[in-house]
Amino acid sequence: MAEINGTAKLPSSGNKQGEVGERLWAGSMTAIIVLLLAVVVYTSAHWGFHPPSQVETIDSTSLHKGGEFSEPNLGTVIAPDGSALVRVVALQYAFVPSCLVVPAGKPVTIRLVSADAVHGFLVQGTNVNAMVVPGYVTTVHTTFNELGERLMPCHEFCGVGHHAMWARVRVVEPSSFPTDADKQKAVNCAS
Repeated sequence: MAEINGTAKLPSSGNKQGEVGERLWAGSMTAIIVLLLAVVVYTSAHWGFHPPSQVETIDSTSLHKGGEFSEPNLGTVIAPDGSALVRVVALQYAFVPSCLVVPAGKPVTIRLVSADAVHGFLVQGTNVNAMVVPGYVTTVHTTFNELGERLMPCHEFCGVGHHAMWARVRVVEPSSFPTDADKQKAVNCAS
């Protein structure tokens, strides 16, 4: 029997092409793994310093005291360029206002905040879908091209009344909105 020690070499298989192929494969896989790790490290560092979206914070405990999300400012306002700005507050278990009016075919910016818990919202039949986290302003840009009414339910469990938390988005003709942005107030379905 042959003695096995630390200096013994395994016998060659005699297939030089196979050995070259295996070394090429092993080198390629090592290079791919190193590349993937480099991508993970780079993206982690890059996005750690530069978040992927605009991060805007707000004090959720003082929404009712005034500012952008006080009650008179909630709803839709039309800017001089014809675009719409919609402000909404999500709270257990309602969206305020509960019915939003937006113009068809115009750019719409929806800004939402949460007063209490993590909520989600989506406008059915569109690609509008986001989470609303306390302390942050969620901003979504979209255009509604079809007239009609769409449901806007909360899609993040927020407590025992979650099943009843929904609002409506009414898409109307742009001529239904005032054009003088200085004199108009925020409007909703009740306006």
